[in-house]
Amino acid sequence: MTTPVDIAREVIALEIAGLTALKNSLNGGFSAVASLLGAADGRIIVTGMGKSGHVARKIASTFSSTGAPASFVHPGEASHGDLGMISSQDVILALSKSGETAELRDLLAYAARFTIPVTAITCVEGSTLAKAAAAALVLPQSKEACGETRAPTTSTTMMMAAGDALAVALLRNRGFTADDFQGFHPGGNLGAALRRVTDLMHGPEKLPLVNLSAPLPNVVKSITSGGFGCAGVINNSGDLMGIITDGDLRRQFEVDLAKKTAADVMTKSPRTATPDALAGDILALMSRDKITALFVVEKKRPIGLVHVHDCLSIGVL
Repeated sequence: MTTPVDIAREVIALEIAGLTALKNSLNGGFSAVASLLGAADGRIIVTGMGKSGHVARKIASTFSSTGAPASFVHPGEASHGDLGMISSQDVILALSKSGETAELRDLLAYAARFTIPVTAITCVEGSTLAKAAAAALVLPQSKEACGETRAPTTSTTMMMAAGDALAVALLRNRGFTADDFQGFHPGGNLGAALRRVTDLMHGPEKLPLVNLSAPLPNVVKSITSGGFGCAGVINNSGDLMGIITDGDLRRQFEVDLAKKTAADVMTKSPRTATPDALAGDILALMSRDKITALFVVEKKRPIGLVHVHDCLSIGVL
């Protein structure tokens, strides 16, 4: 008896096959579409009807969030006034599996009238849409995962992947950085993970620091007053040489603490962070190495401290 899991595996296998075929079929058509989209002085207008329309909305959103301003225009609404949203500085990316979507005709005619470049993602090379486009990405013929109705499944998966590929290609050509991306994503877990350490670290005035020669009782006082469960150990030049944690002190209880100095018990060459490190990367480092705090250093000198709770409190996961 075929189980739901069996069916799911069959569906996913068919969609993987479609994506593999897409990867192997990429050629100059993809490059031409990417070139036209990247050359737009205005926005990328992404359009499509039905399932292709839903994919088009997502592609437009991805473009916008990765530095290529884009808008979704519904082809049906375009015929009733929304064509005015499209300027001569824009470029159109139209999605249609068959390339014969009737609702796209007015939009294509408008583009031809005002010499607005049209690019396309379609499954039919000789379709009306492909012929109207200055550049077209023709998806390979692949079996839809829903064989009973041939509902768009594999084809929409390929469209989605093609849109992602175009967005990343444009991103890299524009030199778009994590800083730019964070600017478009200030909220949520993603925005938090893209924040820089310098945005959440505790500044120099709050750093628990002791000299290499400091007696352990002084180290205990520094850790207690700092409230971070650790103290940094610096040399006379102010360079960070090591770190002492609560755990390090507990392991010294059987010896005469008064005879020990910070240099005797510190962990040398501790893990540190740079001011421009991403909060998400720092949290991953602390989780992997099972540590709760990192000193932020610049030219070997501690300028701040970031605690695991600082990352968690802003929503980094």
